[in-house]
Amino acid sequence: MGKGITSRSEDYSQWYNDLVIKADLAEYSAVRGCMVIKPYGYGIWERMQAILDKRFKETGHSNAYFPLFIPKSFFSKEASHVEGFATECAVVTHYRLKNDGNGNIIVDEDAKLEEELIVRPTSETIIWNTYKGWVESYRDLPILVNQWANVVRWEMRTRLFLRTAEFLWQEGHTAHATEAEAIEEAEKMLDVYADFVENTLAVPVVRGRKTENERFAGALDTYCIEALMQDGKALQAGTSHFLGQNFAKAFDVKFTSKEGKQEYVWATSWGVSTRLMGALIMAHSDDQGLVLPPKLAPIQVVIVPIYKTDEEKAQIDGFVDALTADLKGKDVSVKYDDRDTQRPGFKFAEWELKGVPLRVAVGARDMQNGTVELARRDTQTKETVAQEGLADTIGNLLDVIQDNIFQKALNFRAENITEVNSYDEFKEVLESKGGFISCHWDGTVETEKRVKEETKATIRCIPLDAKEEAGTCIFTGKPSTKRVLFAKAY
Repeated sequence: MGKGITSRSEDYSQWYNDLVIKADLAEYSAVRGCMVIKPYGYGIWERMQAILDKRFKETGHSNAYFPLFIPKSFFSKEASHVEGFATECAVVTHYRLKNDGNGNIIVDEDAKLEEELIVRPTSETIIWNTYKGWVESYRDLPILVNQWANVVRWEMRTRLFLRTAEFLWQEGHTAHATEAEAIEEAEKMLDVYADFVENTLAVPVVRGRKTENERFAGALDTYCIEALMQDGKALQAGTSHFLGQNFAKAFDVKFTSKEGKQEYVWATSWGVSTRLMGALIMAHSDDQGLVLPPKLAPIQVVIVPIYKTDEEKAQIDGFVDALTADLKGKDVSVKYDDRDTQRPGFKFAEWELKGVPLRVAVGARDMQNGTVELARRDTQTKETVAQEGLADTIGNLLDVIQDNIFQKALNFRAENITEVNSYDEFKEVLESKGGFISCHWDGTVETEKRVKEETKATIRCIPLDAKEEAGTCIFTGKPSTKRVLFAKAY
């Protein structure tokens, strides 16, 4: 077991927290509910950002930036939106502090804002107020904009990366001339997210729709990707919303069509956040520490020299310099850990804890034999390989590791999707096994709420690939045509 890490089987929640802190990803800050993302953790987030940003631009989107503060009156313009976020809003009421003369800093009541400002929990309102000035004619559409930003949602119970009062994310906000175009956009961005999470994070996801009860506040339809963590709980890994004309009507965003008619614009919004860091950790890691897929690891290969004399070290250094150049030429990130303050065993344990996909150990005997030792983080296996063609060997092995991590998570999910046909069976599987539970539901909000109240399980999604199948709701016995996925969730 990793140094100072609680085992998963003993306490999964504590294991997760220990891992985030011990692996140097993040820590709690002096501000309640907020976190400090440390350089190693931020390095992983930067990799996510870079890959996603490239995908957004390839699909025609541009980045912009909108204000952190939103006038309170904007929120009241879209009724379901304000209702959905009201309990999580942080509000700015004054713009100045003063000294009360006794050494205490207090709010200056003379500096009260004429209109209170919301610290953005999401940006639909400020963006659609802005779009009003950008759109006149069909020629101004579509608007395909994304922003990378921080948002604040005043969570009472927080967990590093999974649920914090402030978090980082991207939010896309697009405007279209037709309903069909907006729906196509929402579905396209869901596919971008699903492809990214599966092929980069190596986390398999279910593409689906949210039920009416679970939709984004202000959306007509919410598409989602749902992932399964190793403790059998689901995690929403990304959402894409078809907003219809709700925000265009709330902010009076109209355009003149080709036929010369005044029409309201159609909208989407979509986003993923630093919550993906939580998905990455919980889907793959073990009691020894992080397990990072090579495509996201800030350090893909760590090289540790093993030597006794300066001459041996100098010989190893020369070999490592050439290998590092070869690997960098293949766009592989390398760390040469030649610290003389730590023994090799300490270094092995440290990089294992940090999830580096591949470790190369090279000693004096290896230099004589023309070999190195490769240690894989995903399988915790070692093999001795030739120095000749090593950069190619490593490049190929990183691809194998990426695929293996995904396949392991895919197999786990397959073993933890259970079909049930009665409420008793549903409750038994939920308590004894967990995971995704596939069952029939009568389509009503009332049934969904009752099941949640009684079991704490929610409908994670209605899978997009769900087949038509005659059945009866497990709770009410009423007719149903499709199975949905229930689970306990983060």
